[in-house]
Amino acid sequence: MNLSDMLGYADIGQLSRIADVYKCECNGNSKNELIQSILARVSRHDVFEEQIDVMKLEEMRFLNSLLFEARESYSLEDLIARVQQSRFGIEQIAAPEKPTSKAKRGKKNVVPAPPPSPRDVIARFKHQGWLFNGFSGPNRYLFQVPRDLKTRFKETLQRRFAKELVYTDDPPMYRDEQDLMTEDIKHLLHYVHHNEIQLTADGSMYKRFLLQLLDRMSVREELPGKGAWRFGYGRHFNVYPDRFSLLYDFCASNGYLSEKNECLSVTDKGLERLKGVPPEEREALYAYWLRLYKGPVANLLSLVHWIGALAGEWVSADSIKKVLLPFVKPYYYDDADAIMERRILTVMMHLGLLRLGEHPVYGTVVRMTKAGEAIVSGKGLKLAH
Repeated sequence: MNLSDMLGYADIGQLSRIADVYKCECNGNSKNELIQSILARVSRHDVFEEQIDVMKLEEMRFLNSLLFEARESYSLEDLIARVQQSRFGIEQIAAPEKPTSKAKRGKKNVVPAPPPSPRDVIARFKHQGWLFNGFSGPNRYLFQVPRDLKTRFKETLQRRFAKELVYTDDPPMYRDEQDLMTEDIKHLLHYVHHNEIQLTADGSMYKRFLLQLLDRMSVREELPGKGAWRFGYGRHFNVYPDRFSLLYDFCASNGYLSEKNECLSVTDKGLERLKGVPPEEREALYAYWLRLYKGPVANLLSLVHWIGALAGEWVSADSIKKVLLPFVKPYYYDDADAIMERRILTVMMHLGLLRLGEHPVYGTVVRMTKAGEAIVSGKGLKLAH
């Protein structure tokens, strides 16, 4: 539902609170006047942007987590969890220093107030007309964001982000890996089908088989260093390099490979895949990546959307990072920059969603491919859920 529909279901108490936030001047006892006044104020760009201007970073992160999913309803527990997940990188309150002189002893140390509780943040969004409860039956325990406000939030934030970006002319050289992942699926299945591959106790391939397979891949990768912290991005991510790990897990998840009795083999379904690329495999690879990586990168979907929306032309990777890094939560051994560089931008290039080039003035630059724009803005978002 749109904002006007949700306002129509709201009681006069909630309407009055929303009207107070937007400084509406109208008859507070008339539901119709309250609704018309709220709609008139919210429709003004200056009023809408003023509300976004005063948002704190953690509130922006919370809002961002609600904008791009296919789902429309959220439980209170889900919203509370999202607010909590949005509170990372906030400086801890420092312990008060001990007084060093008599003159300082008389002064009281001012301790910053703690952040508002998740319920307070949710209440503020309700008072601004950005979140609404359901109005009857089981839906009354669920919350929704008005559909038209979602669109306005996206458009407003996109304009703001774009102002901070550095767009460039074409780089002299760039990498474009479209179709290489689908080709390497065939290379992987062909090698497994024609070789007896033994597996270790943990289910991964022995090094000699892995090295032979990596030599057959379209993109050269080295084995992970010994002792390196590697977990969270795949079943054998600790021993397989990044791109190959994603490709292997996709094949295993789709039933192309079988790991039984410490041996790796191609299934009947895998043999069918060897005969040709199934339709929409690019979309399936993209959707699988979103599912696999959304544990360590909880807001991956929104970050990919923003890259898709902002990188329609060649743009400096550093400026993209500057805009989006505040929304990236570190994951154990991966800081925000490593997640953006290695887990998002590089993987998008491997999936054929993004071109990556080197500009003589601006360094690394990126641009969405036509296929990438179609997948990210269209069916790919639905496949991820």
